[in-house]
Amino acid sequence: MNAELTEEEMRRALFGGAEPLAPVIDALAQDTSDVVIIQSTAKKKKVTKAFTPRLRVTLRVGNEFEGKTQELVHEADTLSTLLAEQEATRAARKKFRFVEVVSVKPM
Repeated sequence: MNAELTEEEMRRALFGGAEPLAPVIDALAQDTSDVVIIQSTAKKKKVTKAFTPRLRVTLRVGNEFEGKTQELVHEADTLSTLLAEQEATRAARKKFRFVEVVSVKPM
């Protein structure tokens, strides 16, 4: 095996053979009265909506110890259940003193 490869040989080995380019039209060979239209060979890709992973966190919150509580639902834009719990707890602590995580489910 040849230890010293040229740059072109390395590119060909890594990326495959060179693809044939669109034919180049020689302007001098063409008559000026002819109009040539070349369509691009690249296809347009469809832009799809990015899927946003979401988790629904259900919390039981209240301001009295072992008192009246209510359920609060928080939606987090993450796949990590730990981050979703922390985000929901942080948001609930702004209004309520006691926060308990009941469940974390994907939407």
